[in-house]
Amino acid sequence: MALAAPTVLAQAAKDARRIAYGPRDDVRAFAAEIAAETGLDRTRVERWLAGARFQPRIVALMSRPIIAPPKWFEYAPPFLSSARVSDGVLWWRANADALARAEAKWGVPPEIVVAIVGIETNYGRLLGGFRVIDALATLAFDYPRRAPFFRGELKEFLLLSREQDFSPFTPKGSFAGAMGVPQFMPGSVRRYAVDFDGDTRIDLWKSGPDVVGSVANYLARHDWQPGGTTIVPAAIDADARDGVLRKLDGGLSERRSLDAWAADGVRPATPVGSADEPVGLLLLEESDGGASTWIAGPNFYVVTRYNRSRLYATAVIRLAEAIKAAY
Repeated sequence: MALAAPTVLAQAAKDARRIAYGPRDDVRAFAAEIAAETGLDRTRVERWLAGARFQPRIVALMSRPIIAPPKWFEYAPPFLSSARVSDGVLWWRANADALARAEAKWGVPPEIVVAIVGIETNYGRLLGGFRVIDALATLAFDYPRRAPFFRGELKEFLLLSREQDFSPFTPKGSFAGAMGVPQFMPGSVRRYAVDFDGDTRIDLWKSGPDVVGSVANYLARHDWQPGGTTIVPAAIDADARDGVLRKLDGGLSERRSLDAWAADGVRPATPVGSADEPVGLLLLEESDGGASTWIAGPNFYVVTRYNRSRLYATAVIRLAEAIKAAY
């Protein structure tokens, strides 16, 4: 018991140093580095960083134990509920003009944009409650495992605040610093977000057109193919099925040509482009203990550039199909 008080005091002192970012040598060095690199005023950067606050809850969220990923039948229901579909129809109607313009400009169907928004934030209902500067500073300076990535995003965020003329203390987002209805990281905002309502500003929180245009531009910049394949059912020869399924790693194979798949007894149930087009094989676990198999085309992999999870990409596609059918 005699050691408890010094231990508590030491931890309190450590946390106090974390909370006060301004005096820290590593923070000052970062401010000097990005000021020299970007032309941002060093004093202003130091003032911004001094105003950031360490958030222990964020470190706890990022440090959660790794658990086995859910199976498809466990993952999908919240995202494919009747409410998620009907709310998607309403969001489509509210943003119909922007969605039509985006499809004409980038070739991305409205239902895909709507589905991404629906899964990311439930159509803007779940935007996150952390100040973005607090999230990024906490992860940049007090989460060593991914500090380089988040220092880069913190730099992007400060540049964005200068370019878009907003206070870096105002925006709120996820515990990882993702922002707005489409949950873009700051670097993605700077690279892919667009002003699609013509007011000369990019607002991913309140401007439906800016959200629509930014998501569509993101997908197009990652090689969305208008009219291209997302997923179609795969037929596997009975005597080849066990061997083929053993090749799947985490439910999604490497990409191979359709000809190569055909040689292994795998064929799409419906035509999907040229025979030499690289496609993957996707496995979706069902609640009855079985599994369905799908050919994953180029546009499926574009959606995985938004989120790498095969389950996320499949949920986007399935939700998009349901919203389109109900629209």
